[in-house]
Amino acid sequence: MNSKEFPRGGAVETAEQIRIWSALDTPRVEDEVKEIGSNVNDGGDAALRELTARFDGAAQVPRSLRVDDDALTEALNQLDPAVREALELAIANVSAVAVAQVDPDPSHVRLPQGQVVTLREIPVAAAGIYAPGGHAAYPSSVLMCAIPARVAGVERLVLATPPGPHGSVPSLVLATAALCEVDEVYAVGGAQAIFALAYGTGSIDPVDVVAGPGNIWVREAKRAVSGLVGIDSLAGPSELMIIAGHDVDPEWAALDLCAQAEHGGDGPLLVAAVEQAVLHAIEAAVERAAAERIGVGEAPLALVHVADTEAAIELANAFAPEHLELLCDDATLLAERVTTAGCVFAGRHSATAFGDYVAGSNHVLPTGGAGRFSGPLGPDVFRRKIATVQVPPEAAAKLAPHVDVLAKAEGFPVHGESAMIRVEDDRS
Repeated sequence: MNSKEFPRGGAVETAEQIRIWSALDTPRVEDEVKEIGSNVNDGGDAALRELTARFDGAAQVPRSLRVDDDALTEALNQLDPAVREALELAIANVSAVAVAQVDPDPSHVRLPQGQVVTLREIPVAAAGIYAPGGHAAYPSSVLMCAIPARVAGVERLVLATPPGPHGSVPSLVLATAALCEVDEVYAVGGAQAIFALAYGTGSIDPVDVVAGPGNIWVREAKRAVSGLVGIDSLAGPSELMIIAGHDVDPEWAALDLCAQAEHGGDGPLLVAAVEQAVLHAIEAAVERAAAERIGVGEAPLALVHVADTEAAIELANAFAPEHLELLCDDATLLAERVTTAGCVFAGRHSATAFGDYVAGSNHVLPTGGAGRFSGPLGPDVFRRKIATVQVPPEAAAKLAPHVDVLAKAEGFPVHGESAMIRVEDDRS
């Protein structure tokens, strides 16, 4: 891995330095993503097939981009029983956490003047979820996105995921989609998949919300369509920060870091420790572990020497990592002082890998510092509030003069007339 040691310093300044350093080799893709969006909008399915062949390396692109429902059933029937058991455990745990986030009772407020305002939450009609592909299949991303959407009550659930070299979606992904009751699956990946879900094409009807993790191309496409559709967040390359105590096991920490590096070399890894010897021990363990394992990318590893645990927490809150592991004493108490991480893993046995699969928490998390203003994917992404206002005659009489005054002050006198006529000519 590409490691660099950062000296003691201010939390905000150090966090910014690490972000800048880790992004030095990240390509700028905004213009290319805009071009993909134009191609999808103009060319529809034909453009999707051409882009799939170009970017996903699919030598055989099927005429129909939608995966046949029978393929999902067949994939599920052929699924290894142990894998199915693990997936069903993950689905049960993630479902339990998602259900706990939904309040079925509407807010019903009767105000002093007599009017009633009711706030209801209703699901969006259609949601598109994205599961990455490429060098690996991500059934876990399917369930992390599909379950909150189903719990939210979404009627039509669509999955887009890249095809393999032969033009077909990996069987494990299809089986997971079947377990999660996904309605439609399309063998389309990358930025073009996000545009297809948002714009619609000949074979893909547009959705209301697009959610799911992806690379920088997917992230930029989601940024481009935000506003036309809802999005969950601009989640990008995966990140991990570890606060390592004096008694940390360097080998355990190294495996946690290497596990994150399996996602690729784009996401920053960060270790903060009070003792410099701990940093050096983890760095050496990472080098050994990475050398012995295939698929561990050249991710940037920042090693930060902090004055004390308080400084480490300040750094974490300034950096806002996607995943934060507290491999130190009093991890549970320290977790309560973390305010920006996407997900906190407290205690030496709480590896990020548990959250990636079966712990019950969602692994679609804010990255790039977005934890300052957003959180894990949940049912709320797929639901929206709608207000109903009921103004009986007695309330109209009390409220209308105030509407009239404010409307005239804003230069909209007809607004005032609209309210006052309910009082002056009460036919109720």
